[in-house]
Amino acid sequence: MQRKLNLNSNSTPAFIYGTAWKKDATTPLVIRALKAGFRAIDTANQPKHYSEALAGDAVAAVAADGISRDELWIQTKFTPLDGHDQRVPYDPGLDLRSQVQQSFESSLRHLKTDRIDSYLLHGPYSYPGLGKEDWEVWGAMEDIYDSGRAGRIGISNINPWQLDALLQKARVKPMVVQNRCFANRGWDRDVRTRCAAHGVMYQGFSLLTANPGVLLHPAVTAISRRIRMNPEQVIFRFALQAGMVPLTGTTSEEHMKEDLRVNSAALTDEEVRFIEQIAG
Repeated sequence: MQRKLNLNSNSTPAFIYGTAWKKDATTPLVIRALKAGFRAIDTANQPKHYSEALAGDAVAAVAADGISRDELWIQTKFTPLDGHDQRVPYDPGLDLRSQVQQSFESSLRHLKTDRIDSYLLHGPYSYPGLGKEDWEVWGAMEDIYDSGRAGRIGISNINPWQLDALLQKARVKPMVVQNRCFANRGWDRDVRTRCAAHGVMYQGFSLLTANPGVLLHPAVTAISRRIRMNPEQVIFRFALQAGMVPLTGTTSEEHMKEDLRVNSAALTDEEVRFIEQIAG
């Protein structure tokens, strides 16, 4: 069944603007995305790859244009020490719970807000399962959720077995999963299936950059002609109908507007099934 999704809902967004690797251009690009119609942004307190405070400057700037904080859905992340360069936004000598608390407080200041709509662990400490550090950090995130300052908590870059452990053992179950999606791995089907079964929001990133061959597939170009959209829009529309919340990090204002227009067309159920299996 085809679904009509609200692309601008600040409670459960259907499309997110990602801010990774934008560096000094973060503020103007986030402003551009919000003015184009995005109402959800993803960042992280990880100076190595994100400029969280510059995303916060954009949030403050658009308020003057009538886009209030209440209209926005803001997601950020706690990044373990091995994901940082020398710019660590917490004292690495502290215990893990204190590191999470310091990072979260710093994110609130950077983003000029008193609440985060979604707070993620950027990636587990252990592999292939979860270790002591993961559970300690998750406990700190549960406390933040209990405080009411995070609307949801979740995790990124997770495998199916790690997700199973959280779903089975965590006091507060994960509400969001954000993973990279490769078509040749079934678009992360094992994790997506678990998320769907437990009501977890699944966010897919690198939908385009991880799958350049899919954009050139004759069937995808045929679909794009049928719905009068480009192949990139076809993949984003597929993601929506497959139950994902896609991220885009485009720097083009034209592409931002094109991305948001995917709600004006629909793929057939057969087309969705084909793309699900396109590289499987």
